[in-house]
Amino acid sequence: MWKMFVILGALNAAAAVGFGAFGAHGLEGKLSDRLMDVYQTGVQYHIMHALGLLAIGLVAAYAGGSALIMWAGWLLFVGILVFSGSLYTMAFTGISWLGAITPIGGTAFIAGWILLIAAVWKA
Repeated sequence: MWKMFVILGALNAAAAVGFGAFGAHGLEGKLSDRLMDVYQTGVQYHIMHALGLLAIGLVAAYAGGSALIMWAGWLLFVGILVFSGSLYTMAFTGISWLGAITPIGGTAFIAGWILLIAAVWKA
């Protein structure tokens, strides 16, 4: 199971770099400053939590893949999809109500990090 989180982390890190490059080179002048800030926030949280997935995979490989570690990984992955995904979509479409679901992804991030702390504490 730990390999899956390393792979998910690496894939998401690659995707985040791609999104960042696209934002810097493909969206320049095409989005308002506010929507560009929204997009860049999505990229920043995407890359940070992709690295978190890599860390969870490595912790799981070292300390064993407890249920807490697995939940932590899945919560970070869901957080990327919901938090960064909603910000990317909002930036591309301008649909502002998508901002209402962004905190769900943020909550998943927080819960994932707390579960990782609990898993390492318990190991």
